[in-house]
Amino acid sequence: MNTDIKAIEQLVRDAEDLQSDVAGFTGLLTDDVSLVNFTGIRLRGREQVTQVLTKALESPLKDVLTKNELLEVTFLRPDVALANLIKHVNDGRTGALTFVLVKDDGTWRIALAQTTPVVTP
Repeated sequence: MNTDIKAIEQLVRDAEDLQSDVAGFTGLLTDDVSLVNFTGIRLRGREQVTQVLTKALESPLKDVLTKNELLEVTFLRPDVALANLIKHVNDGRTGALTFVLVKDDGTWRIALAQTTPVVTP
């Protein structure tokens, strides 16, 4: 499992580092990924994520960058893991980010990503 934890930690770093690289970021996803962004928009499949991310990076959203803080990883099965993260947005917002990760042919990929805004009272 230690090797898997290191690979998942790298995947989380890659997702952060490649957030402005459409091909790089979508390469981290499963073909049928489900992604719910900060504003609650649900995207289904790598192709749709590619289209939406391409448009977003042609808009002022290209300047909205995030940092991902990995809190914990729980293995549901040897090839399925749940990663709990905090997403720190450069505009001051914070989100609870959840990844469901699957190991496919020895490579961990993001099968689901959901960000829920964290509201401080």
